[in-house]
Amino acid sequence: MKTKILSFLIALLFLTSCQSVRVVTDYDKVAPFKTYKTFGFHKEGVDRAEINDLDKRRILNAIESALLKKGFTKSDTPDLMVNFFTKEKQQINFYNNNFNSFGYGYGWGWGPYFGAQYNVSNSTQGTLYIDLIDTKRKELIWQGIGRGSLTTDVRYKEKLINTFVGSILEKYPPEIPL
Repeated sequence: MKTKILSFLIALLFLTSCQSVRVVTDYDKVAPFKTYKTFGFHKEGVDRAEINDLDKRRILNAIESALLKKGFTKSDTPDLMVNFFTKEKQQINFYNNNFNSFGYGYGWGWGPYFGAQYNVSNSTQGTLYIDLIDTKRKELIWQGIGRGSLTTDVRYKEKLINTFVGSILEKYPPEIPL
């Protein structure tokens, strides 16, 4: 029973550690961030995103929900246009642990491959860019970029997308030093 609980806790720790999103932002220091109250989506930009329509809708819903929670209103004549795009890359990690059965480097007379362990892991790293464009100035005023591990498991996709979007938009509006 203790083994099952320990295995579950390790799996849970692994899943939560894989879901961390690293975020960086950039912004226009003279943009009047406090004056923006409404938003809309840049349809042409969203249509160009190279992901399936289900994931596009998940991202759009997550962005809309996050902005509504921040007090924005969705509008046909918005102050801000929201665009997003994604990138992904495969990451392969190869670990070579040359330890013999005694836990030491090379074996006694057996060569370097006695007891060697080779571990290969494969993951998909994704990047989500969220751009906010001032519709009057027609200029990019804020960009948030989130990077992290992706999953193809449908049970976790929506939660992962919400984590990415929430982590990125948590940094909006920027804290502008005086």
